Amino acid sequence: MGVIVDKPCALVTAKVVFIGAGPGQADLITVRGSRLLAQAQVVLFDALADAALHDLAPQADWIDVGKRGFSGKEGSDFNGQTRINQLLVEQAVAIGAVHGERGLVVRLKGGDPSLFGRLEEELHVLHDAGIACEVVPGVTSALAAAAATQRPLTRRGTGRSVSFTTAMTRTGDLQCGMGPGQRADTEVFYMAGRQLDPLSKGLLDAGWPAGTVVSVVSRAGWPDMRHTTHTVTTLGDANSVHAGRPTLVIVGAGATNLPDQPLTHIAPRDTGRDHTPG
Repeated sequence: MGVIVDKPCALVTAKVVFIGAGPGQADLITVRGSRLLAQAQVVLFDALADAALHDLAPQADWIDVGKRGFSGKEGSDFNGQTRINQLLVEQAVAIGAVHGERGLVVRLKGGDPSLFGRLEEELHVLHDAGIACEVVPGVTSALAAAAATQRPLTRRGTGRSVSFTTAMTRTGDLQCGMGPGQRADTEVFYMAGRQLDPLSKGLLDAGWPAGTVVSVVSRAGWPDMRHTTHTVTTLGDANSVHAGRPTLVIVGAGATNLPDQPLTHIAPRDTGRDHTPG
């Protein structure tokens, strides 16, 4: 839902910078992100951002805009996004009135702003209001999970493609796979903690073999991260370990253990040339 904003005439507004805070502990933020955060007068921060990030901008006014799922209660996605859109414009105008173009409002998002972060809607409202903005990328939880479990998302010879899908939608519908007859070698499902049983069925319906390896990681990037492995048919067993925690599901090539043999076992591609010595 958009926010109607009258564009102020000759009014100087602060710049808004979207910063990816990373998926867990504060030191996963990028150098650029931490540098800009330290300059902010106001920070609108998500629920999953590490509280230790406050130490990077102690002078700023920190405003909690974290949404709490699809409950429809105060602070939930039902009314939370409209409030965030309004605050972005209001704070940019207010900080601009005091600090001019040197003013800085930071929108601090968990993970990477461009992945399931509602970035498009927030960019739209700023563009409509004529407010300058910038996006600083961050480490997304899929990369943190792959690093922590030492299961690369891409694999030479077996994993050439990766897809990112949200398992949580407003309607509750879950779409597995990329479409009829299409499938990435590795599929990653975000916000999957409440969808493990329907995800198992959906993966089977999408054509994944029952014995395909599935890696489940909750709270990737945190010291209390949990990791379990399953198959497509036993994915529901992960509920007992990951219940109530932000959970990521990785299916296919990127979920498997490292091979027993080093990568040199892969035969070189035949270029068609005659390599016979002589």
